Amino acid sequence: MAHSLGCWAAAEWLARARPGRVPAFLAAPPDPRGPAFPAAAAPTFLELTARPLSGPALVVASDDDPYGDATASAALAAGWGARRHSAGAHGHLNSASGLGDWPAGRELLDSLVGP
Repeated sequence: MAHSLGCWAAAEWLARARPGRVPAFLAAPPDPRGPAFPAAAAPTFLELTARPLSGPALVVASDDDPYGDATASAALAAGWGARRHSAGAHGHLNSASGLGDWPAGRELLDSLVGP
């Protein structure tokens, strides 16, 4: 399970290490080529490309995430070979999103890895 830039870190590790069918729950992945991406703070992410992962993967993204719009998150999901789930309009899916304990997120995680 990873959030934001952690999605890229996890996906890169999974793509390089190929540990088998490890599920990946990727929440709010940012678009490294998007206008809001903090390029100066995270330059090593700029040249990454989403590559197919070896296990089941789910990208959960908000439709109004300032770091990656719905089109970008759909493209990342396709590149990673993941399903994409729209979480609606909740910004960057963080504590400011007002989701609280986020039971819908738990259900999505359970759908990927089981209860």
